[in-house]
Amino acid sequence: MEKKAQFLLIGSRPQEDIAQSEYEKFLEYSGLTPHELIRLRLEQEPMPAIDLDEWAGIILCGSPFDSLIPEDEKSDVQKRIEREIFELLDVVIARDHPFLGVCYGVGTVLAHQGGVISHKYAEEISAPRLTLTDAGRKDPITRDMPSSFNAYVGHKEACEVLPPHATLLATAEACPVQLFKVGDNVYGTQFHPELDWPALYLRIIAYAQAGYYAPDDQQRIIDSCEAVDVTPVHRLLRNFVELYS
Repeated sequence: MEKKAQFLLIGSRPQEDIAQSEYEKFLEYSGLTPHELIRLRLEQEPMPAIDLDEWAGIILCGSPFDSLIPEDEKSDVQKRIEREIFELLDVVIARDHPFLGVCYGVGTVLAHQGGVISHKYAEEISAPRLTLTDAGRKDPITRDMPSSFNAYVGHKEACEVLPPHATLLATAEACPVQLFKVGDNVYGTQFHPELDWPALYLRIIAYAQAGYYAPDDQQRIIDSCEAVDVTPVHRLLRNFVELYS
């Protein structure tokens, strides 16, 4: 049977320049073409009916939403997107369908699976050193990646307690859950495998007032991130595509 070639990229960023940069970077580092990577922007329209049989895999982008804020402070759009993603995950995880949640994957997949999400391991925009676990070194998602590498992060929420049936694949000192899987084909990252320096710089400037770092620290963050080599982490996206296309 011929394998399916198309992947679905689900985003929710309202800033047009950030959303476009995000899509372009996923294209670049996954090796997919625009015909092969179809974008769905949930901040613009409700999620349509998704037939998993039509997609080789699903990638969930990062999000500006904070899932831990009180329900009465969430916008109607955020509430709808959270509901739609959880309903999608009901089906994805039941079928163990190929899925990669990037950053927002922690707050969605692990929350869906009973993990504890909190502010305890929040990280300002930075490029920490990550280390693969024994399971991570053996997993196909990290094929041809070094056992230790740097990656760009920036998040207010993170996993505090991993569900017992999830497998930890990569960890770091400041934030222990950086890469994990549920079942055989559902993956999530806390870091951003799609980001390179130009894309990160765009976000540093765009999110200066969004609470990811103190505004007075902007130049320090730029200086600490600009020269960091994060190229090994881009291999993760290519691996995901090659596994399932």
